[in-house]
Amino acid sequence: MDTNSYIAFLVLGAILVAIDGQIIYRSGRKYLEHSYGDSAAGASMTRLVTVLFHLVVLGVLMLISTVDVGSNPTEGVILRLGIMLLLLAAAHALTIAILARIKDRQLQERLAEEMAHPPGQPQTQVQPNVQAIRHEQAPEPSVDTTPPYLTP
Repeated sequence: MDTNSYIAFLVLGAILVAIDGQIIYRSGRKYLEHSYGDSAAGASMTRLVTVLFHLVVLGVLMLISTVDVGSNPTEGVILRLGIMLLLLAAAHALTIAILARIKDRQLQERLAEEMAHPPGQPQTQVQPNVQAIRHEQAPEPSVDTTPPYLTP
């Protein structure tokens, strides 16, 4: 493959990865927005998953660029782009599955919290049951000087 077709493949592949990554980020941020309770946490998790997506797919792009396919440069670029698109689709599906799993986990945690503390019911706090013990003065002990306690 000549230099022009190599550069064309890398540029087209990088553009496709960037576009798909932005689609994943924007839709994933909206998808996870309500599962975390605040949008900042959902956006942060989506950003982490999107960065992973970009790194993996760009690495695959670089590996594919070294494979010789096709009999002429144009055919080689088209075949490489076809392989890249198939792998990009698989990576996209895997990323969406990861985002769905994250959302499911967050929803399960929220349901567990709601079941433990249902809204609308006051949270009951366990109060210790302490009762005051009355201290009554005991009568003074008396020494009886009458029989049978007298000793001879």
